[in-house]
Amino acid sequence: MNIAIVGAGLGGLTLARVLHVNGIGATIYESEPSADARTQGGMLDIHEEDGQQALRDAHLHDEFRARVHAGGEATRVLDRHNTVRLEQPDDGQGGRPEIDRGHLRRLLLDSLPAGTIRWGCKVVGAAPVGCGRHELTFADGSSVVSDLLVGADGAWSRIRPLVSGATPSYTGISFAEVDLLDADRRHPGPAAVVGGGMLFALGPDRGFLAHREADGSLHVYVAVRREADWIRAADQAALLAEFAGWTPELRALITEADGPIVPRTINALPIGHRWDRVPGVTLIGDAAHLMSPFAGAGANLAMFDGSELARAILANPGDVEAALAAYEEPMFVRSARIAAEAAGTLEICFRADAPQGLLDLFAGVQ
Repeated sequence: MNIAIVGAGLGGLTLARVLHVNGIGATIYESEPSADARTQGGMLDIHEEDGQQALRDAHLHDEFRARVHAGGEATRVLDRHNTVRLEQPDDGQGGRPEIDRGHLRRLLLDSLPAGTIRWGCKVVGAAPVGCGRHELTFADGSSVVSDLLVGADGAWSRIRPLVSGATPSYTGISFAEVDLLDADRRHPGPAAVVGGGMLFALGPDRGFLAHREADGSLHVYVAVRREADWIRAADQAALLAEFAGWTPELRALITEADGPIVPRTINALPIGHRWDRVPGVTLIGDAAHLMSPFAGAGANLAMFDGSELARAILANPGDVEAALAAYEEPMFVRSARIAAEAAGTLEICFRADAPQGLLDLFAGVQ
């Protein structure tokens, strides 16, 4: 069976790896020219019930544990006056250890046989050719035909239109991403504010989400509720104006940033996104259920989707449709539940009494 996976993100890599350890080959088509074409973003908390389970299915859990960022589960919640409202240390007993996204992706990349990933293959067309098979056309004019096509190509998937007309919409919150390098030596004030793990410094319609990375840098998401076009043009002065009245210690997360500001609009597919069964094609990860990051679930669900799809293929040898049906329905149910949680937490984090809503959430208060 010719299995074509579009996208070499965490979900697509996990799918290929779980298939590989069970003796089934697959080919990943990735538009980027190489594994090192761009940096991979900040830290990820990998959950016991989904992301870590996928790594166990991939026979990579021990290697993952060896790469975990010790102390990364520590959490601080501040208000706009830099008052500590919650401090949770990392005692090593938590179920959501942190790992650098780039390190996790490299672990998966290195676990696949040479030639599994076809780099520089940008999909410009995908069309059914009958009997559940699909033809992929690439920017260089080449093409391939699959027996099973998996869209693992993220928010703006080129494969999604084969099964669904849904497109992501803007949630109203945008991030400006910045980094503070060698923080303890060069940025001791921000380093003390962020602490050893994750920081939430929240107020109405804005805030800072930050984490300490394994290399000692700070990765900061400056969050604002503004129109999408605003964040694309925002510079340091515009961001600082959004935080007028906030304490200087928190504004320093902007003023001391190294390098460029990277704008990110937070988009999401409709909660409960699903589609009718289409022969020979399915989606995993953000292509299937893009949601805001406020459940900390995107990477975990993508990896778990990949693992669960692989397990469904293994459980239904030679029957693609039975495998896809077995995979999709549970995926629809769990992703709808977690997407609703993500949307709810986004609103809680930036409501009028922030950060009280997040403190209530941590305390289990409904």
